[in-house]
Amino acid sequence: MAASASRLRPSSTTRTASSCKPETARGTHVFTIHGYSLQAVDGAGSNKASFIRSAAFDVGGFDWCLRYYHNGNIESDDDYISVFLELMTKDAEVRTIFDIRMLDQYTDDSSCVLVSTTNNTRKVFGTTNFKSKCLVWGSKNFIRRSELEGSVYLRDDRLMIECNLTVIKTPLVKTEERAAMPGDIIHFQVPPTNLSRDLGKLLEDNVGADLSFEVGGEVFPAHSVVLAARSPVFMAELYGPMRAERGERIAIQDMQPVVFKALLHFMYTDSFSPAINDDLSRDERQELAKHLLVAADRYAVEGLKTICEKALCMSLSVDNVATIVALADQHNCGRLKEACVKFIASSNRLDDVVETEGYGRLKTSCPSILLDVIEMATKSRKIN
Repeated sequence: MAASASRLRPSSTTRTASSCKPETARGTHVFTIHGYSLQAVDGAGSNKASFIRSAAFDVGGFDWCLRYYHNGNIESDDDYISVFLELMTKDAEVRTIFDIRMLDQYTDDSSCVLVSTTNNTRKVFGTTNFKSKCLVWGSKNFIRRSELEGSVYLRDDRLMIECNLTVIKTPLVKTEERAAMPGDIIHFQVPPTNLSRDLGKLLEDNVGADLSFEVGGEVFPAHSVVLAARSPVFMAELYGPMRAERGERIAIQDMQPVVFKALLHFMYTDSFSPAINDDLSRDERQELAKHLLVAADRYAVEGLKTICEKALCMSLSVDNVATIVALADQHNCGRLKEACVKFIASSNRLDDVVETEGYGRLKTSCPSILLDVIEMATKSRKIN
């Protein structure tokens, strides 16, 4: 009987498991180039083969540096600066993810990434015979000099370049063995939320739309509950004492159809419509950002307003700064106004800004701003 029971008893089942954890090391290096205008006649600007190296910096146990080509390298297009990341450690092979960008010296913000890698395009530094591996990676067409020289990234003849580098080391793999237990947890991978995509589809298909807006001769169906949830102004207009009747067409004055369309898309999806951005030039996108800032302020869509403020900060130039600072003052955009005032007050830009048409209008419409500019310019020149 005992022998029979032994044969019926289930045997234990072993289960093996292993885990892989990539080890990484991260570092940031800022390369400041003083005397930018002198590079054109100094060593870095003598020809396309000349460059300046930053000081060496250590990330992940390897030595690195940045290369700056004022007139571009031999493969770059005309009027472009080239910037590269270089592995200086000999006889090494290193997997990396990195980006290179410029620093806004008025707001301390980073620019949009000008050179980048992602998980799908990791760069391998090393000395091998394969084309996918080399000691230098970067951008031959980093930025046009003409574009840089009118931007917020060049101040007092100084340029600051930031490199964020992640070194990917050999993964650490561990194994273990244990007995299988009843009720072992089954692991499910939870998919990312599709809320923004689904709401965007709802707007696109107009399913369940209970009101519509007429803007510049175009009609836009929408859902009152979505608009009310996203905007306190729409909440008051659609559900307050003076609310519009369901199904009624509401006329929107003083707004372009493309602006209202972008506003609706953001309210449903928290993003800009790629179709709108792809169809517009850089100047047209800047104008759209101005109009969207006004619309976002009108309907108290704070997230969109902040995004528009940052976009306009990144596009300041001598020609547009007077117009943008007046817009910032009118719509209570404190950070944008501060960035504009600092830009105008810069000792090497103030005289040029004064000559623009926008500055003439600024004197008439917002004279108080000029006091801030004069005060900051005076302080800046005392420091310099």
